[in-house]
This record gives sequence, C-alpha cells and structure tokens, in this order.
Amino acid sequence: EDVDIPSRRVLITGATGLLGRAVFKEFNENNWNTVGCGYRRAQPRFEHINLLDSIAVHDIIHDFQPHVIVHCAAERRPDVVEGQPDAASQLNVAASANLAKEAAGVRAFLIYISTDYVFDGTSPPYKETDVPNPLNLYGKTKLEGEKAVLENNEDTAVLRIPVLYGEVERLEESAVTVMFDKVQFSNKSANMDHWQQRFPTNVKDVAAVCRQLAEKRMLDPSIKGTFHWSGNEQMTKYEMACAIADAFNLPSSHLRPITDSPVVGALRPKNAQLDCSKLEMLGIGQRTPFRAGIRESLWPFLVDKRWRQTVFH
Repeated sequence: EDVDIPSRRVLITGATGLLGRAVFKEFNENNWNTVGCGYRRAQPRFEHINLLDSIAVHDIIHDFQPHVIVHCAAERRPDVVEGQPDAASQLNVAASANLAKEAAGVRAFLIYISTDYVFDGTSPPYKETDVPNPLNLYGKTKLEGEKAVLENNEDTAVLRIPVLYGEVERLEESAVTVMFDKVQFSNKSANMDHWQQRFPTNVKDVAAVCRQLAEKRMLDPSIKGTFHWSGNEQMTKYEMACAIADAFNLPSSHLRPITDSPVVGALRPKNAQLDCSKLEMLGIGQRTPFRAGIRESLWPFLVDKRWRQTVFH
C-alpha cells in the first residue's frame, strides 16, 4: 500500500546529539519528512555525514532537497574548544558557512543553533539587537558561525539558546544532568557553583521552537534573522542540584554552594539571560517547568529505585 510521505522536508545535522535527537523527533512526529545526519553515532538511524566533507554535504542536500535545515551539530563544550581551537573552528564556523551556501543553492531555510555565550553576561537580559562580546573561544566560534551563515545565506535564522538538558543517553551529555551523581551520592560533600546564573532549557522546548519557526517561515518569508529562546527559571548549578534533589526526594545538605567565580577552565559569563520577547510576540514558544523536565530526564539514572514505590503507591 502507498505510504503517505509528507511533502515538507527537513534535514537535521547533529541528529545524534542531545538537541538533535529532540529536534528530529519533534519534526518527525509532526508530519515532516525528516532526515537526520550524524557522524560518530549515526548508523543505523541516521545518515553518516562528515560536515567537513563539502562534497558529501552538497550531495545529501541536493538529493533530499530539504525545505528546512536545522543545524544542531557543533563543538559545544567550552573547555574542549579552548584545547582544540582549530577543530572547533572547522566545525562551528567553516562547516556552518558551507552548509549555508548549500542551503541557499536549494533555497532551504536554515536554522543555525547558537548560544547565549556570545554575550559577556554583564548587562542582562540580552535582546537580539544587543552587541555580542563573547568571553571564551566557544562563544567566539559560535558568533563567527552566526556571521558566516548570515553572509552566505540571507534566508537564515540564528537561534541563540542557553544551557540544555533533556533525555540524555549518558549523564555527561548535559552540563545539567551530569550533576545527578553528585546529588544522589550524599555520603560525600560536593562543591557546586553558586556564582553563574543559568537558565536551564529543555531540548524538547527548543525543538518545538525550531518546528514552529520553520512552519511560520513556510507561510511568511520575512521570518529570518536572529532569535532568542530560553527557559525562564534562573538558577545557579547549586540551585539546579537542589531542585534535582527535591524532584527525587533526595537530601541536599551535602551540596555546598561556592559563590566565588570559577578559576579553572574557559571564562563563563556571569548572567547571559536571553530576552525571548521577539519569538513570544510571533506566538512561538514552549516551556517545560524545570522540576518536571528534570525528573523525566533523570528518572532512568536513579540508582535507588525503591523510591518508585514511595511516590507512586
């Protein structure tokens, strides 16, 4: 029998990653013909593409002819970028520029995922029109990537987002979920940053924003340029860890708030809060409350499953 293949086509880069998986699922479940590509973890679900291979990128875009490309692939770990600047620049800037060129060739709408780290965190909240001033190399490469895609394809949306969490394959996949073991193992005290103000954002919500943006764009070609999306609960890592403990009825007295600015690793902005009113005015957006989202994300990693009985029975 004929299978109804949706006529709207979307290509997602970095579809194996934390955000990419959520974006793939969101489009796929909302009647888009969805192709994801990845690199290290691609097979068997996704197309295996090295984004630095311009011929492979050209071929998949010309074969599939997507209406929309959501570019999630990036080196997003600030400390890794500091140690491997050339590789990070290749992926975050050069590959993004090439993708934008290829997207323009098939008149695809490109959504480039960027970061709140393009700002220095001294005067939040930041609007799309505020002047970026990244403190670390990661923020610099993502800002260069923004400029590169906009120069190579005027039909691009840049979507800046903050720290992400969601359904992880391993706790280390997110700077939020990685704290779970420190929260769970309360027999030893754990120092937690209580200096940097963050806005943890669920990847499902970012995925919904990408789809809503794409669907609005299909109806209105003026949808392009720079946009911000973020959760609206302000928390330090210490406060997130306490909220995680609270969500699972775990003790938090072993968690120690550290209020000094961190001395190791890449510099971080103190508060790079994003103003999201531009998207909100377009009627675009979705926000999952942190406690609900984090419980859903971390549930499979709970060590003491006896907790299940106490909550659900």
